[in-house]
Amino acid sequence: MDSVTSSRNVAKAADAGTTVQLEQGCTTRRVFDLVADKWMLSILCVLSEGTARYSALQRAVVGITPKVLTQHLRSLEGNGLLTRTVFPVVPPHVEYELTDLGRSLRQALQPLLAWGESHLDEIEQARSAG
Repeated sequence: MDSVTSSRNVAKAADAGTTVQLEQGCTTRRVFDLVADKWMLSILCVLSEGTARYSALQRAVVGITPKVLTQHLRSLEGNGLLTRTVFPVVPPHVEYELTDLGRSLRQALQPLLAWGESHLDEIEQARSAG
C-alpha cells in the first residue's frame, strides 16, 4: 500500500467512525513510530532553534536521561533528521543540527503544536473532570 492510499484509508475510516488498523509496514504507522514520542518532539523543538551541544540538549529537554537522549539522537541521525558534528578538540566538542529533512518535519508538525497550544486548557479541564 503506498502512502497516498494509506493516508486515504485512514481518513476514510476516521470519517466513517470505524476503527483504524495500522499495520507495521503502513506509511502512516511508520511516520507515527518516528515522531509520536515525547522525547523526539522535544528534541526536534530544541534543535529547530539552531545548533546545540549535547549538554545544552540535556538541559533543555527536562527529565530525559543521558542514555535515552543518546538513543534518540542516534535514531534521529540514522533517519536523516539531524547531523552530528564532532570537532577534534580536547575535551570533545559535538554539535547537533537539524538537516533540511528535519527542518521540513518540524514545519509539518507546526500545525499540531499550534493545535495543542490553543486547546491545552480544554485538555487539562477534561483531565481534571475525568
